[in-house]
Amino acid sequence: MPTVSSATRALAPLFSLVIALFAASCGGEHGGHPGGPGGPGGMPPSPVAVQEVQPHDVPVDFEYPAQTAGSREAEVRPRVSGILLKRNYEEGAMVKEGESLFSIDAAPYESAVSRAEADVSAAEARLANAQRNAKRTKPLFEANAASQKDLDDAVSAEEVAAADLKSARARLADARLNLSYTKVEAPVTGLTSRALKSEGTLLSGPQDLLTTVSRLDPIWVNFGISSNDQAAIRSDEASGKLVLPKDRRFDVAIKFEDGHVYSRTGKLVFTDVRVNNQTGTSDARAEIANPNGEVRPGQFVRIILKGAHRPGAFAVPQRAVQEGPQGKLVYVMNKEGKAEPRPVTLGDWSGTDWIVLSGLNPGDKVITEGLMKVFPGAQVVVGDPNAPPPAAAPKK
Repeated sequence: MPTVSSATRALAPLFSLVIALFAASCGGEHGGHPGGPGGPGGMPPSPVAVQEVQPHDVPVDFEYPAQTAGSREAEVRPRVSGILLKRNYEEGAMVKEGESLFSIDAAPYESAVSRAEADVSAAEARLANAQRNAKRTKPLFEANAASQKDLDDAVSAEEVAAADLKSARARLADARLNLSYTKVEAPVTGLTSRALKSEGTLLSGPQDLLTTVSRLDPIWVNFGISSNDQAAIRSDEASGKLVLPKDRRFDVAIKFEDGHVYSRTGKLVFTDVRVNNQTGTSDARAEIANPNGEVRPGQFVRIILKGAHRPGAFAVPQRAVQEGPQGKLVYVMNKEGKAEPRPVTLGDWSGTDWIVLSGLNPGDKVITEGLMKVFPGAQVVVGDPNAPPPAAAPKK
């Protein structure tokens, strides 16, 4: 029976043949050396797309959750008590300022107007009589046919009658005003909400809310800016890393829940100096034209503040940024045509790009596409990473 050493010596030629065949098949023209032009294992360089970065002024957008509101939210309340007879508008429809929304039973107020008109007529008659008495008494007094007291009484009666007439006319104006209040009108032009009281309800007066009307053009967008964000913005502005628009009058756009952006832009019109001790944010408001009523009050949206920029900054596409063991990184194509990982510090978003605060140098060629086949030290070449691989040559 052969020993282990003799068996090994017998199989050695076979092992040598297998190794030679494997080397011939893998090495190709360059013998399979990892450092050859074909890359590791003789594989061809991976085609990638690159973007050469240079410092420039990069626009910065700030985005926050927000909620829309009518620029005027008017409550519709009755000014007089009575039975609600009719709703005169379609719930959820647009109404114009002064348009009648509700009708209250006007009969009691019409009667009050009639009584007030009668009181005015009586007061006018009393004043006319007092004026005649005073007119007759004055020549009698001058002719010593009437005493001073008679003249004084006549003049006083005329003055009292005139005052009574003013009071009667005021009561008539008040009665007519209450009668007009039986037609509850829209205080502003806007969108109505549902009616909160139905026909036949006894209304007590202004304490009863009937509905609301929201002015849609312009529309308001309310949101909050955290104290941390404000501190970071102030710090970057002071150090010259961030330039804000004049008077901080940002242009604003809104993005709906489905991702599309409203076609019109507006302005930031208000930022509160106070910080809410419950939310840690400062209230802010933007105003946007909304002539077609596309934006409705109460919608949850994202507000985008535009107009700021970072001077002398780098920007790379978001797809170029990778997650590494030590944080964010990008791959740079170096002078030897190899992929070099480069840790970076990221700032804000600028459209679809990341702003890179540190880690890149002017002229760096950042790999933006073809990253699936890229690893540290991989041989790469500028090309179309999505192109199909060349067809294999037919065997002879």
